[in-house]
Amino acid sequence: MQSPEKTEVSKLNLAFVQVSSGMFKEAFETLENVDPTPLDSATRVDLYFTKARAYSDLADFNGGAYYLPLYTAKAIAYSDTALQYCRVGSYQALSVRGFRYLKTKDTKASELVYKHILGLPDLPLHQVAINASTAAYVAELLGKPEEELQLLTQASIADIKSATTETLALFKLSDLCYRRGDLAHAYAFINNAREDASFYNARLRQIQIGSIFSVIEGQRVSIIERQRKTLGVYSLATTVLILLVIAFAAVIFRQLRRLQRAEVTISAINEALRHNNERLNQLNEQLHEVNHQLNEANVIKDEYIGHYFVVISEHIDKLEEIKDELSASLANKQYISTQRIVESINGKKERNDLFKGFDAVFLKLFPNFVADFNSLLKAEEKIDSPEDQLLTAELRIFALIRLGIGDSERISKILGYTINTVYTYKARTKKKSIYPSEEFEGRVRAI
Repeated sequence: MQSPEKTEVSKLNLAFVQVSSGMFKEAFETLENVDPTPLDSATRVDLYFTKARAYSDLADFNGGAYYLPLYTAKAIAYSDTALQYCRVGSYQALSVRGFRYLKTKDTKASELVYKHILGLPDLPLHQVAINASTAAYVAELLGKPEEELQLLTQASIADIKSATTETLALFKLSDLCYRRGDLAHAYAFINNAREDASFYNARLRQIQIGSIFSVIEGQRVSIIERQRKTLGVYSLATTVLILLVIAFAAVIFRQLRRLQRAEVTISAINEALRHNNERLNQLNEQLHEVNHQLNEANVIKDEYIGHYFVVISEHIDKLEEIKDELSASLANKQYISTQRIVESINGKKERNDLFKGFDAVFLKLFPNFVADFNSLLKAEEKIDSPEDQLLTAELRIFALIRLGIGDSERISKILGYTINTVYTYKARTKKKSIYPSEEFEGRVRAI
């Protein structure tokens, strides 16, 4: 194409490759042959910044106290020239300014610039790697090891993703891991960095990596040797432990056999005890039920005996009064008066009063009897007690059954009903039940 601009750009790219691979003599010769006249401002920045980087890398490579200040001064001068062609606020301006601050040892200002660059949106991976690696060096100078580790990791990942083999970050990351005692990662990273430097044939990187690789490799060999000796000790100790375990296992096996025989005997005893306990529990439950019934019977007896002593006492008093009145009337031959006294005795009323007393005592003992009894009947057949008495005839019959008097003949004598009347009430009530007839009286007794 015979394009002067493209020809000079090609020379500049070649010089950049030569600087990156440590071919400083060839790089300076190529840079001297670059004519800046056909280049635009951005490319001129690249030209002077490449010269600045060449002198900076040469200073790092030489490292001598005599040449270091000279090469550093030239790197600063070329960076000043590059800044003259930079657009204000551009990536190039920030990159050159950060480099210049670093060379003039203004590390604080350099740190701020590189943080600003890494915060730029849509920064290409290669530029991320370059600036994160340089920012990590600044963090090292400022004594921030955690930030240095983070930035070197970021730069190494960016180099790998962008397939860049001229890597400073991975080499520096390996050195940092070694200094932190992380030999496994240090060895893995230095091997990778060594392969990249060999592939790219970067002489400066190969020299730098070689000095660290030998130290890490030596440390790794020492650790492997120590591990081998330790493994031997562990093997011997393990053998002894295995023999002891076998001996203990034999003793334990014999003890287990004895324990098994003892367990069989104990199990038989436990089984017999369990059966005995179950039987005792059953007897205890039966005894508890009997006690409950006895307690209930005692309460019923106490209540009814007390009540009927009072009733009988009152009847005796009445009989004595009637006797006295009759004796006086007969003595005076007042037969009409005697007739009135006899007529005043109302057996029906006395029986009703007796029933009311029985009902009152019963409902005191079983306050929920009527409600529980009705729960055994169909909804439409529930029994309501009349207002003038506490229990109906039907309820009174089943109240006696609840008290344990199940014989119909005894019930008829107590209540003054005929035995047929008692049978009729029982049969009629059982027909109203929601349960079978043969279960009904048992459920009444359970109230």
